[in-house]
Amino acid sequence: MRRRTTGTIAVVSALGMTAVLGGCGSTGSSDVTLRLVAADYGDSPANSSKKYWDDLAAEYESHHSGVKVEVSVYSWNDVDRKVKEMVDAGHAPDLAQIGAYADYAAAGKLYQVSDLLSIRTQADLLSQLSDAGEWKHTQYGIPFAASTRVLFYNKTLFAGAGITPPTTWDQLAADARALKDKGVKYPYALPLGPEEAQAETMQWLLSGGSGYTDDVGTYTLDSAQNMETFAWLKDELVGKDLTGPVAPGKLNRADAFAAFADGQVGMLTGHPTLIQQAGRKGVKFGTVPMPGRTGKARASMGVADWMMGFRQNGHAEQIGDFLDFVYSEKNVLTFSRTYGLLPVTGSASTAMSTSGKSSDKVLRPFLDQLPTSELYPVGKTSWASVSAAVKQNIGQAVAPGGSPSGVLTRLQSTATAADSGTAG
Repeated sequence: MRRRTTGTIAVVSALGMTAVLGGCGSTGSSDVTLRLVAADYGDSPANSSKKYWDDLAAEYESHHSGVKVEVSVYSWNDVDRKVKEMVDAGHAPDLAQIGAYADYAAAGKLYQVSDLLSIRTQADLLSQLSDAGEWKHTQYGIPFAASTRVLFYNKTLFAGAGITPPTTWDQLAADARALKDKGVKYPYALPLGPEEAQAETMQWLLSGGSGYTDDVGTYTLDSAQNMETFAWLKDELVGKDLTGPVAPGKLNRADAFAAFADGQVGMLTGHPTLIQQAGRKGVKFGTVPMPGRTGKARASMGVADWMMGFRQNGHAEQIGDFLDFVYSEKNVLTFSRTYGLLPVTGSASTAMSTSGKSSDKVLRPFLDQLPTSELYPVGKTSWASVSAAVKQNIGQAVAPGGSPSGVLTRLQSTATAADSGTAG
């Protein structure tokens, strides 16, 4: 059984693809066109998410003659803006897979997940991801793909320096010093540039025992633990020239990954896509959990991309049926394997964790961390502006002459104002 409203919009998410299903018509037997806007998880035309979605839509349409699925795929640099422009112009897609859902949920533009997905599909979604899709205790965001972060290290460079992977911050700093003494360009790559600084920041905050928010969801960027974390980074890594020739505040994640794939980085935190990128260049690497201050970090950072269904065009029945198809074990596994990402359903996760495929085995360190990972506070409508502020400013906290406490205090003020609705 599935619960429905009078209209329908479903969401399909794939950690990096954008699809929009929109169209005209009723939810009855007449022909319906669903428009889907999705993000592109590929890194070349050959593996663009457009091919994945086109194949999926064609297969679905072959068994549903009254439904047509039109897919538009945009890069991650453009997809959120494209969807916002469509919504602002009064032409919301039926489905959008983008980075955040809370603003649209708060504006009353989205369907509840229970109005779209069958009970069986809802039950198969991993609970911690479903919970992260809630705004005011109601789920509006459907996770489509996920990833966690681990510490990657270059086995060749580590062997040359006679060191082993770190399990504490002190060991990480000592390893970085040994790598620098061997002439390694980036002993520890610390990408705090504007591309994805919020991710590197969150992983270090978790390693230090805190995070962006406390247990009840209040922002805590200026907590004593967070200030100590960034003071350590500034003094023990950046200040001792162990993070490479590019200032952390100007080093973007993509550039850090590329440098690792070129054999220039000793250590960095990374997500599953780095496996393929480094493997193509022949880099011998290993992965371990991110170290904490005195031992294993309390949690890994998890990331999920979101599918959401917009209410404007109706079509709840068709959207829900399409999404049930999208979230089948076979289709979730196909997408996850194609792009080196983690499944968001229990059935696909079990299949991947018990698989003998080598490509599945390399994802297990990430898969093992997913149940206890901590996600961005995506259920807060303020998160988008807070994330943007972190991206633009956090690099200053570790810059020469910078003040970790001053930067975090200012970011806390920004977060508090945004959360109370007084920002912007």
